[in-house]
Amino acid sequence: MPTVLVTGCNRGLGLEFVRQYLADGWRVLACARTASTELKELMSSHDTLSCHGLEMTDHSGIDALAAELSATPIDVLLLSAGTMGGVDFATKGLSVGGFGDSDFADWEQVLRINTLGPMKMSEAFVEHVQRSDQRKIVALSSMVASMQINTAGGLYAYRSSKAALNAVMRSMSVDLANRKIIALPIHPGWARTDMGGSQAPVAPEESVSGMRRVIDGLTLAQSGRFLCYDGTEMPW
Repeated sequence: MPTVLVTGCNRGLGLEFVRQYLADGWRVLACARTASTELKELMSSHDTLSCHGLEMTDHSGIDALAAELSATPIDVLLLSAGTMGGVDFATKGLSVGGFGDSDFADWEQVLRINTLGPMKMSEAFVEHVQRSDQRKIVALSSMVASMQINTAGGLYAYRSSKAALNAVMRSMSVDLANRKIIALPIHPGWARTDMGGSQAPVAPEESVSGMRRVIDGLTLAQSGRFLCYDGTEMPW
């Protein structure tokens, strides 16, 4: 039975990953600050699901979880947790987070969660991944990380955190190639979640099923690329 560890599982895409991987017979290690009602309901009906309290900015907590799971190979380390910080993108769109409106304390927190958190998770769990059959580390990025397609400006904190995440995953793909570990960022599409808002065109089920198809088919030759949930390549 393959094993996936998913961060940010309380809602949105993280919770949908949990649902879909469970339905396909995977062992799922679901990580969230506190388990939501939906996550608890899934736990009550699936003995292949375990929930683990985790805060992405708590590096000692990440180390403690890695030690707790030291005997568990992890086929896919799926870094789904993320934040847009204090801006209300879901209802206000690109009008938020503009030039001159920077909240630098909030920006630092966004970087801690979106960039430093995935790096710390990858360093803490790399041995678990290396002992698995699939050896994959995948981080949810965003199209707004792309320099090439940014024609709207704004969203400084979120854009920079995801662009930095892309750089992290690209370097990781190089550094882990000798371990035959695949590492890359993936764009989930503009999905209808609390973060993406109700006007987003992609249903969470479609986004996650697409990402899972991409993840399932990954090869070492694709490591370090920036892919979309539909399998196409994103511009850096």
